[in-house]
Amino acid sequence: MSDGDVVRDASQEAGEAASSSRRYFLIQATSAVGAVGAVGAAWPFVMYWTPSAKARALGAPVRVDVSKLAPGEMLSPIVAWRGKPIFIVARDKATIDALKVDTAELADPDSVNPEQQPDFAANAWRSERPEIGVYLGICTHLGCSPKHVVSNNFEDTGQGGFFCPCHGSKFDLAGRVVKGVPAPDNLEVPPYRFESDSVIIIG
Repeated sequence: MSDGDVVRDASQEAGEAASSSRRYFLIQATSAVGAVGAVGAAWPFVMYWTPSAKARALGAPVRVDVSKLAPGEMLSPIVAWRGKPIFIVARDKATIDALKVDTAELADPDSVNPEQQPDFAANAWRSERPEIGVYLGICTHLGCSPKHVVSNNFEDTGQGGFFCPCHGSKFDLAGRVVKGVPAPDNLEVPPYRFESDSVIIIG
């Protein structure tokens, strides 16, 4: 082999190495540009499905102080959770006792529909603590907001309850619906917990 052949072989190898290096660089650069493009194309879809600050605020838990709520009263002003009114009522011992026995006129006194309340509210007063009731203030008929009733002639119990002015549905102070009214179910109990003796976290 002549010196010229050796020089040509070395030059050819150097050219192939340079060509291979360029191909590797081009592949890496193309992959990087493709990845950036994919992220750029996906970003609007990711942002579309990310809830706005307003939406996050609507779904955020609500802290409620019930320290000044006296038996027989409903918290006023009414608080809202996820854009819906929340009824918080205080009950005395006579009312709590009546909720356990005054059930003949109720359509679902035992709250058999598990979707209407958390497990801890599957009891006569439908709440975590008998003296405080927490209910979604939306009638289960067509979504009107019932009114808190304290008159002694409400279902002849003398205990009061909730009355829907739209179509006449009635609920006792545990949010249980009375028989023969348009509302098919008891008032819903939202998820909540007691942060302390006087503060409730809803949601």
